[in-house]
Amino acid sequence: MAENCSHDCSSCGEDCPSREGASLKKQPHAMSDIKRVIAVVSGKGGVGKSMTCALLAAASQAKGNVTAVMDADITGPSIPKMFGVHDRARGDEFGIYPCVSKEGVQMMSMNLLLEKEDDPVVWRGALISGTVLQFWTDVIWQGVDYMFVDMPPGTGDVPLTLFQSIPLDGIIVVTTPQDLVGMIVSKAINMAQMMNVPILGIVENMSYLTCPDCGRKISVFGESVVDSIALEHNIPAVAKVPIDRELTLAADAGKIEDVKNNYLSDFFDKVVAELKDKPLAAGNGAKSAKN
Repeated sequence: MAENCSHDCSSCGEDCPSREGASLKKQPHAMSDIKRVIAVVSGKGGVGKSMTCALLAAASQAKGNVTAVMDADITGPSIPKMFGVHDRARGDEFGIYPCVSKEGVQMMSMNLLLEKEDDPVVWRGALISGTVLQFWTDVIWQGVDYMFVDMPPGTGDVPLTLFQSIPLDGIIVVTTPQDLVGMIVSKAINMAQMMNVPILGIVENMSYLTCPDCGRKISVFGESVVDSIALEHNIPAVAKVPIDRELTLAADAGKIEDVKNNYLSDFFDKVVAELKDKPLAAGNGAKSAKN
């Protein structure tokens, strides 16, 4: 047993004898039906992780998949606004039901539970971690082919709890071109590898700006580093998302599903190809979704 053990394995990264043979994975709600679970992560905030998550969900739903988003960024939830969802989640004696976007994306977020969307969530880590796990155990997710989890940034207590408690098929890492961010992203990648979670792809957000006059690509934040990061860590799928005002306008207006140029549509296909024929991480304890 590790020194100063709190006996709470769900928030501990130590590999000690007291946890051998014990699974920390939480079962989803008994009425849930979930096939694949993919976490979208970043080493720091402000790199467009939630935007990436929303674009992936929109791309998945547009391709005919039943898609869900679990907004695990409790103190900075933004998923509902990007999808134009402002209803409050409802529940009954069976559990909590996710809200649904106009195109059918199921979602659960702290903002769907607050009386006012701009109410702050001033909680300590343990309470935040517990709330996120309730999004998995108490929400009834219906017929989901792909669930995307918008993770809080960094490698702290909440991401650790989620890595240990939710069966993940893999993660997608979001970065920006700066060398400093690349170093921080490597920390997130190394954390995933420590937790034995596959890395399915990496997205470089704000990768470039296309000049509206001449069409030349301008590297506003420096030359791209995503290819070298992918090569270093053997990450199969890579995408570069430009600075595009249309994306910002769509997200602000709650119309992320309406964007004409979803830069992650082909990237999503590559991620799906990586998952093909692999066991379903969320298949244990959940109803089997369509193959």
